[in-house]
Amino acid sequence: MDCKQFFEQIKGKKIAMCGIGVSNTPLILDFLKKGAKVYACDRRSREMIGDIADKLEAAGAELCLGEGYLDDLEVDIIFRTPGMSFNLPELEAARKKGIAVTSEMEVFFDLCPATLFAITGSDGKTTTTTLIAKMLEAEGKKVFVGGNIGKPLLPEIENITADDFVVVELSSFQLISMRKSPDVAVVTNLAPNHLDVHKDMEEYIDAKKNIILHQNAFSRTVLNRDNEITNDFKKYARGQSLSFSMTEPLKNGAWLESDGTIHMTYRGLDAPIMHRDDIAILGDHNVENYLAAIAAVWGFAGMDSIKKVAKEFMGVEHRIEFVREVNGVKYYNDSIASSPTRTIAGLKAFNQKVHLIAGGYDKHIPYEPLVPYILEKVEKLYLCGATANKIEAAVRNDKNYNGTPEIIRCESITAAVLKANEIAKPGDVVTLSPASASFDAYPNFVARGNHFKELVNKL
Repeated sequence: MDCKQFFEQIKGKKIAMCGIGVSNTPLILDFLKKGAKVYACDRRSREMIGDIADKLEAAGAELCLGEGYLDDLEVDIIFRTPGMSFNLPELEAARKKGIAVTSEMEVFFDLCPATLFAITGSDGKTTTTTLIAKMLEAEGKKVFVGGNIGKPLLPEIENITADDFVVVELSSFQLISMRKSPDVAVVTNLAPNHLDVHKDMEEYIDAKKNIILHQNAFSRTVLNRDNEITNDFKKYARGQSLSFSMTEPLKNGAWLESDGTIHMTYRGLDAPIMHRDDIAILGDHNVENYLAAIAAVWGFAGMDSIKKVAKEFMGVEHRIEFVREVNGVKYYNDSIASSPTRTIAGLKAFNQKVHLIAGGYDKHIPYEPLVPYILEKVEKLYLCGATANKIEAAVRNDKNYNGTPEIIRCESITAAVLKANEIAKPGDVVTLSPASASFDAYPNFVARGNHFKELVNKL
């Protein structure tokens, strides 16, 4: 089915869009224009949603708001938002009634005529997605970027042709119900995450697997050789299998030599591309993101395009983002670090001890793996939010903890910034890298990071 046929089919259909946010609002407006009867559904109240509710109603949407927003929906199709669990009882009940339950990304995959790159993993998804898109653009390709990175692509489907390239970031929540895989699939790494939503780690891993399970013989799979879980995915690859590694030479893939040279070995030919010092953004994890991106674009983008991006790309916002220097103290915003593994990567990016601001919403992930890095890399530890007790207990219970770093409890990120400003000396680094989600105090990591930057810019 092409997009014309799809939009013809939804004319007059009753469609529930679950979640009034960044990804669904353009979709609601687009479907209304195409002649569908759209119900905009959200657990939040009208006051919490704000002006968007008025805008959607004015365009012709019917609002279903509040706690019972999914109860007794008499519609033809339900589009669930990316963060909504596929196994919600209300969605199960809808499926039993014969209502189609889908998502924007599932429909987009079915209709997309372009060459499709998709990236998933626990960490590094957004940076790797952005790098792949920029490398393809540097090669002169027309590129569309979307998915979990914050932009819906279905409203753009009529502008996308077979000659174009689409690069999407996919979360486990999006992948859990996917039955189509991309032309090029990248899995950056896998570690415990989102265990507050997934019933267990096995369900989380199985969801991620969907990015490659439905590929064909003409597809490409790019996997992290250094991550045990992702490396095990090799057995599911249906087409060309490439890897990337920070620790060993590869016969097929991108790898880092001990002297810092980045290589791409492909079909028996080895190409030294650049030195890791040519990469403008900080950290081993970003070198790893480059390796993943290089393996993904090899054959689609040349070496000059890859090197150009390495030298010019200054990073994605909220990822070890330099904010400003105040009285000789450098402040970094790493709000994206919503899990211990992300915070570990953030700490390893600095070649000195740091003042770390951490804590937030509890995703039921263990903090013990983070403790050795806190003991090695943190001078002062400022803890706030719902996970502060868990992080403090993990540090204090470690046999190697001798009172350093000092643990400073703060009521909020605001209080932590002010305290760090008071304590930190010229030459020090202060980083917000929470190892926790934001939802106890902010709607998302972007709002948290923006607030941190506001606070730092007011110092």
